[in-house]
Formats: sequence, structure tokens, C-alpha cells
Amino acid sequence: MIQQRGNFDWMLQDLAKGVPGIQMIVVLSADGLRIARHGDDPDAADRVAAACAGLQSLATAVAQEIPGSDGEMKMVLIEINGGYFYLMAAGPNAYLAVLSDVRAEPGFMSSRMSDLVIRIGEHLTSRPRRNGQTV
Repeated sequence: MIQQRGNFDWMLQDLAKGVPGIQMIVVLSADGLRIARHGDDPDAADRVAAACAGLQSLATAVAQEIPGSDGEMKMVLIEINGGYFYLMAAGPNAYLAVLSDVRAEPGFMSSRMSDLVIRIGEHLTSRPRRNGQTV
């Protein structure tokens, strides 16, 4: 079960308006279920959310190999031809993903994403699931 306190669609719109080049924003649970989105294609948002579950798992596994790390993934940035992909921890078992074109400067984007995570993190929890059931 995903719990949300309040509607943060307007917060996603605020990020999209504040950073040029954003194509899609997705808030997702750790197991890859879309919680909220900003963008035109809900099917694409679902695919991005599902892919993010694997990516955050991979990033967490790598983080555990870094001496002195707490093993928690904070942010992943992937530069692709024509743009960027960002994935940031957004609360307990929740993540914020952004796809953008090349106009979105990575330092500015990560700062704005951090600001958004602070605002939505206290309103968002996604309890862990096992075999489709809430744990």
C-alpha cells in the first residue's frame, strides 16, 4: 500500500517550470510503482519507474562496496545523447526520477531536486512489499 499525505502534483509542476528542459518527472516506490508523474505519457512514466527500481538496487549494491559508505543510494546521474537522467532518494522506499534534455544543467537540477525531496519527503511513505503484499 502506498500512502500519500496531500497532493504534490503542483510541486512536480514547480520543478518542471523552474528548470528548463525537463521532459518527465516520476515519483516512484522502491519496487518500481509510479506514485506520481509530470509529463504527457503515463505508460512511459510506468516504464521509467520500473527501470528505476533496478537502477536504485544496482546503485545501492555499488554503494555498499565503498569503504565508509552507509550503503544508501543518494543520487544517480546518467548522461545520455541528448540529455540526462537523474534518480534521487526521496523518502522511505521512495525515489524521484527526472528525464531532461541538454538544457538542464546537472548542478542546478540536483539542487532543485534536493529542494523538492525535502518538500515531498515528509508527505510520502511507501511501505515495503513482498510478493505484491505490503510488509
